[in-house]
Amino acid sequence: MASSHLESLSQLAADPVVIAPSMLLLDFGHLADEIAQVEQAGARILHLDVMDGHFVDNLTYGLPLVAAFRRYSTLPIDAHLMISNPEQYVEQYVQAGATSVTIHREATDNPRGVLEQIKRAGGNAGIAVNPPTGIEQIDECLDLCDLVLVMSVTPGFGGQNFEPVALEKLAALKKKLGNDVILEVDGGVNLDTIAQCAQAGANWFVAGSAIFKTDSYTQSIARLTEAAAGQ
Repeated sequence: MASSHLESLSQLAADPVVIAPSMLLLDFGHLADEIAQVEQAGARILHLDVMDGHFVDNLTYGLPLVAAFRRYSTLPIDAHLMISNPEQYVEQYVQAGATSVTIHREATDNPRGVLEQIKRAGGNAGIAVNPPTGIEQIDECLDLCDLVLVMSVTPGFGGQNFEPVALEKLAALKKKLGNDVILEVDGGVNLDTIAQCAQAGANWFVAGSAIFKTDSYTQSIARLTEAAAGQ
């Protein structure tokens, strides 16, 4: 189901700057229109924050809404699962239309097994680490990762301040992985922090408030892209 989206994702993987709008802040009462506006603004990927109210305190959306995003968009969907027991659900998220599925290292004792599930289902596999988690905790499964997501805030709520420990992790991962794996950063990414993240090695940048709480999605994505590229 997701093969064309996988091809699109592989093309984005080599791009030094990909802004990934976090769709949590859009107006869900006008979902199709909001998605169209984000696409017209220049988004090339959609980042979906799935929270279960257990692994993190907040509760957002699940499989039906991921499927709705897929109906309304042909862009790659980057599904970030902030959920407990991800092994029970990852295959369903790929089937619902997610192009990449990212699980949290803190959510499973068997990250390799869950990443293998994602790949068998036909998705790109990613792993995320929270600010307190050292990157040595994911050494055992980096060979299975298409994407590594470094959290620069404690996951669960938007609008938090950026935690600089993320920069150290990004730099260490960049040195270890080179350009073979997408390095994504999520949390507090805005015009004040994105350049530092890019310099540390990130090439995908999840942005929520920095896009959706502004007057123009188009201008915000353009400015973030320019800032990350050092322009």
